Amino acid sequence: GRRTQLLKGLPATTTVEENAAAGVSVYTFNVTVSPLSPEGVAILPTIVYSNPLTEAFNIEPKGHLEYRVVTTGNPVLDYETMPKSFDLQIFVEDRTGRTDLNILTVQVTDKNERPVFRGNMAIQTVTIYILEGTPPECIYQVDAADPENAELKYSLQRAPVPFLVLESGAIFSTKKFDYEKDPHRYFLNITVTDPGGLNSTKTVNINIININDERPYFTTKQRIYRIPEEQSPGTVVANITAKDPDDEDSPSRLFYSIQSSNKYFSINPLTGVLQVTRRIDRDALPLRLHPNISLIVRVEDSPTSGHDNEIEITIIIDDINDNAPECNPSTFRKEANENTTAGTFLLGLRNYCKDLDVDPSNNRFNFTSLSGFGSNNFALESTMSGRLVMTESIDLENPANLGVEVYSLTVRVQDIAYIIYIYIRIKPVNDFFPVFSTVSYEFNVPEITKVGSNIGTVNARDKDWPPSVITYSIVAGGGTRDYTNIFWINPTKGDVKILAKLDYETTQKHILIVQASDQEKTATASVTVNVLEVNDEEPVCSPNFYSFQIPVSLAVGTNINGFRIECQDRDSDPRSFRYFINEGNVNNHFTFSPSAGSNTSRLILASRFDYKSGLDTNWIYRLRIHITDDNLLSARDRTTHLIKTGTVTLSIRVIPNPTTVITTTPGFTVVAKRENLYSESAWYVPFVITLGSVLLLGLLGYLVFLLVTWVRTCCPPAGKADGVPRIHFKFCLSSQTMTKLNTVFDGEARDPVTGKMYEFNTRSGARRWKKSDETLQLAPAVKITSNATDNSGQETDRAEASRKKERSVKRKELTAETKPAAKVSVGQLETPGQDGLGLLKQKEKPEDRGLSSPALQGRY
Repeated sequence: GRRTQLLKGLPATTTVEENAAAGVSVYTFNVTVSPLSPEGVAILPTIVYSNPLTEAFNIEPKGHLEYRVVTTGNPVLDYETMPKSFDLQIFVEDRTGRTDLNILTVQVTDKNERPVFRGNMAIQTVTIYILEGTPPECIYQVDAADPENAELKYSLQRAPVPFLVLESGAIFSTKKFDYEKDPHRYFLNITVTDPGGLNSTKTVNINIININDERPYFTTKQRIYRIPEEQSPGTVVANITAKDPDDEDSPSRLFYSIQSSNKYFSINPLTGVLQVTRRIDRDALPLRLHPNISLIVRVEDSPTSGHDNEIEITIIIDDINDNAPECNPSTFRKEANENTTAGTFLLGLRNYCKDLDVDPSNNRFNFTSLSGFGSNNFALESTMSGRLVMTESIDLENPANLGVEVYSLTVRVQDIAYIIYIYIRIKPVNDFFPVFSTVSYEFNVPEITKVGSNIGTVNARDKDWPPSVITYSIVAGGGTRDYTNIFWINPTKGDVKILAKLDYETTQKHILIVQASDQEKTATASVTVNVLEVNDEEPVCSPNFYSFQIPVSLAVGTNINGFRIECQDRDSDPRSFRYFINEGNVNNHFTFSPSAGSNTSRLILASRFDYKSGLDTNWIYRLRIHITDDNLLSARDRTTHLIKTGTVTLSIRVIPNPTTVITTTPGFTVVAKRENLYSESAWYVPFVITLGSVLLLGLLGYLVFLLVTWVRTCCPPAGKADGVPRIHFKFCLSSQTMTKLNTVFDGEARDPVTGKMYEFNTRSGARRWKKSDETLQLAPAVKITSNATDNSGQETDRAEASRKKERSVKRKELTAETKPAAKVSVGQLETPGQDGLGLLKQKEKPEDRGLSSPALQGRY
């Protein structure tokens, strides 16, 4: 824009007084605009810069095109601490774009200000504490400042106070204060004045602090107290009070104590209440001779290093009539001949009686009230003497005496306050026998009741008074074959409990003889314990474990190996049994028939095995059969009745089918067929098999070399005719076992392919065709030993007996003209009824790789 003179009255210089409040006008100026810009200014006059920088000024409109510079109050102008002059650059622009910039110089002028207190007095009322007894001294220095740095003077407004303020501001006390006599607080108005006469006033509070400088004193005037003897502990004797002059305005906090040796009284250390602490017997030493007790009571105003005071208190113990006359002995036995004359002196009671009270008024007593059965035959001469005499002669033969030889007399020995009675006690006699509430008890107890349970209670009483203590015991019955007594009775309450488990099947009833005794007399009662039958016996089956093998081709519905179980339950009907296979029955191949309602049941093959499609993979089944005794219960009753379960474990090995017969020329070839069945996720199996095969190949090669060397050394080969086929050996690289030539074949089955019967060994799994009428004479070319084992670890008694009987291997020789052959068993032995030798095909299952297959295994 164009620079034009728009600010009228600027540049200019003006003044403002320090400490001016916000809104004070500093300078007024006008803005002139062009006639071409009637609307006014585009940018109002503004302070665009100040030297030095400050926000203490602002521009406000005053009228049309008239403006004024005012103070903002932030910050407040101070002549002593801020710059003395400010140059304000003011800028304005009108609607036509013309601008103007001019300077307004503002000079700050000084003003006389009041003095200002410094330190604590500037922000709060100062309180000064003076201990009583402190000598006069300077107690405080007042500090103030003048904004103009002028010299200040301090003064104390007129007031009747014992303090002095110097012109320098020092405050002095003028006396030694006594808290108990002087005021406890003073207020001083301190004024500070500058040379111009301006002043400021502040108040100083003076508090006098009390100190412990006075001894406490007793306010209790009484020094002698009387109390009767035999006061109960805690009885208040006196309330000792004291006061501390230092505690004039508040309750005294004093501490009381007894300084003298004392065992009868104690004083509350805070309240000064004097109390009895133990029994005081005036009639016992030392109080019997010296009934006055002196106590030194001390009062202190501090538990440690305080002021104290003491007084002596005397307590006089007064005697009371608290002792009854005593006679020793209290029971007298005197003999007198019958027909003794009246007036005869029998006994002087006063010689045996005395009263321990100290005061004579309390220890007098007399003898009165002679009473008792036959007392009319005796009398006391006087109440004071206590002389007992006969009043008439006693004749034992006189029917009036009814044969009484002993008289029981009672004499009352009485003093002023108390009466003592002497009694001759009649000893009670046990006259009655205990009587049971009933002559016999009958308790019905389920046989499953827990040991230690209470099964009943017997109760007996007798008519003696006071009632006799009755104890209970079992004197007969309750024994069994295993326990002398399976019952126990509480000797004081009569509760009968069981000590051992009850068994209904063994004993249905127990008869006990219970005795009640009052230490002298006894009574007995019979207790019949009826044992209630409860289904607490488990079915017991035979056999409870069995192991056998079955062919894979066994027909559905076949009773497997003729196996059946027979069960018994001592507390259940044979029709109550239910049979079910609880675990191990994979694909539900097995079942029991009948499944319920009989104590015998047969194992049936319920469905065929299917290994070819992969449905079946297990060759060994371990079945756990549960037999329950709830068959006769309804479904609702089974949820509430006690049901017991027996178990039977079966181990079943499935034997693969025998291979079919292969007709060959003399000699034979061993064929091994394998199937590798493993999960695709088992990636490590080929690696492990390959590595194992390599290692096993080297080992087997070395072993074969040793075997061939040994065979050639021990059995040189015989000459062979031309054209005679040789025996070919094909060694399988798998871990297989040889079948002993003397293997006992204790089972037989039918080959589903050929229909021929074959025999098998239930332990090793070896098989052979069943022998026909034809015999085959063979000469062994190679002697083969076997280490056949049974993976299942189970064998039947029949196989065990057969193996023990056969001790040697039968050898059969052929003539030199016959065709030589070596009979080798590869997991099974074949003896067909035709010329030549053949082997059944062996199919290896996945278990072959784990060396635990049920298939036949052999090593050559």
